Amino acid sequence: MTAINFPPLSLLVLLPLVAALLTAFSRPPLPAKMLALAATALELVLSIWVLFRFDPGNSRFQLVEHYPWMPDLQIGFMFGLDGIAVLFVPVAALLVLMTVLAGWHSVQTRPKLYYGLLLMLESMAMGVYLTLDTINFLLFWELTLPPLFLLTGLWGIGAWHRGAAMKLGLTLLAAAIPLLFAFVMLAANHADQNGGDLTATLAFTLPALMETPVPYSLQTQVFPLLLLGFAVTAPLVPFHTWLSSATMEAPIAVATLLLGLKLSVFGILRYAMQLTPAAAVEYSWVLGILGGITLIYASLVAMQQTSLRRMLAYAGTGHTGLAIIGISALNVQGLQGAILLLLNFTVSASCLMLITGFIHARLGSSEAVHLGGLAGAMPRLTGFFLLFTTVGLGMPGTSGFPAELLLIFGAMIAHPSLAITAVAGLVFTAAYTLPMLRRVFWGPARHPAITRAQDLKPRELAVLALPAVLALWLGFFPGTTLNLTKNAAEAWLNRLTTPAFFSAPGHTRPAVGQAKL
Repeated sequence: MTAINFPPLSLLVLLPLVAALLTAFSRPPLPAKMLALAATALELVLSIWVLFRFDPGNSRFQLVEHYPWMPDLQIGFMFGLDGIAVLFVPVAALLVLMTVLAGWHSVQTRPKLYYGLLLMLESMAMGVYLTLDTINFLLFWELTLPPLFLLTGLWGIGAWHRGAAMKLGLTLLAAAIPLLFAFVMLAANHADQNGGDLTATLAFTLPALMETPVPYSLQTQVFPLLLLGFAVTAPLVPFHTWLSSATMEAPIAVATLLLGLKLSVFGILRYAMQLTPAAAVEYSWVLGILGGITLIYASLVAMQQTSLRRMLAYAGTGHTGLAIIGISALNVQGLQGAILLLLNFTVSASCLMLITGFIHARLGSSEAVHLGGLAGAMPRLTGFFLLFTTVGLGMPGTSGFPAELLLIFGAMIAHPSLAITAVAGLVFTAAYTLPMLRRVFWGPARHPAITRAQDLKPRELAVLALPAVLALWLGFFPGTTLNLTKNAAEAWLNRLTTPAFFSAPGHTRPAVGQAKL
């Protein structure tokens, strides 16, 4: 691990939180939205600075910061960055900045509270990506609940938005229970392995837990708990129903962030696979099956949707399943493909959701039966929607192509059935996306207001321009991201295949890259 004096990672967590507190005291000529814009823009700049400071040749945690909190229980604030998390941070910062700009004129009631909650959500998401302490991970994880619950309950656009907020809140609360049990069991194992007084030898930091041998019998208990907690909120089938409800009822900013911030899949990568490596390898077939079922089921349900927002929600669930297939392949290609897919979907799906919000703001609906003929009335909006749709489909020349190609290649190395499932899911994705495009953007206009609808404004063009350039750049130059994640992916895989973690009697280590299906 490398440490520095300047604390950029803690600033990434604290900056939005401080700005959230300041919004309560904001007054014209510096209203809350201007403060939120300045804070999120500065957050993006700082995250890009951190990205350039990152050394891709070093697979260990970098820019590490450690601050004691509860020393008697060995709990403190510890932040660090590796190749798994390094790209999620600037993409998340960009995503929140986009939501602030996209909703510039749409928040008329209680703007101080709205932007304060949005900034708090960004702070907690950064904490999830950057913390190296399991208790603080759970703390940041659960503190995403208040802003999500209140934003959905107070600014929701659907008739059932309060019910959707309650469903979302209960889901996040329920998911934390197995995670807490798992982290406490791992901390107690560290104390048991090191002997002495329990509280004196507890450990909750990720580096300490990763260096501590975990008996295989304990791993088989902890891994299902971690997988359950993250599967509920990823979401994977059958825990997926809360996402479609939330995206339909929540304000567009929350729907965008729910699709874009892949905190749960990151949790599987960081904690479930790394802290219980033997069980993760032994039961990788469970991950593959869950991912495949989620991908196919969500795609089939998406075909039946008439709402753009609900279709995007199921598309998000399906792509989560596709990423899980890549992770379950247990090889570098599958892992890098999964990471790139998550980042690619964050950009493409978030922009599609924002465009859907622009349509709803102009026409009062995102239902296909009320639309049609948008291409003639709003050509710029249609062009961006088509671009980000091709990104989501993985067309050559876009950032989706190298992600899906790597993932399918990694799945083929692991087991042909994984690759077949992944390809089938992508075919189904085209099967529900292209007909929706035809119904919404072509054909006769189904409402007189469509012919008078205003095309994208300069502010909205600015929101979509940078993600569009990013999607095309990474499509032609994927090495930009692959070089950042390669060493971390190899270290991740090496941990899963280290013989020291397969020492249980009668337990043999599966061959590298071979999924057990």
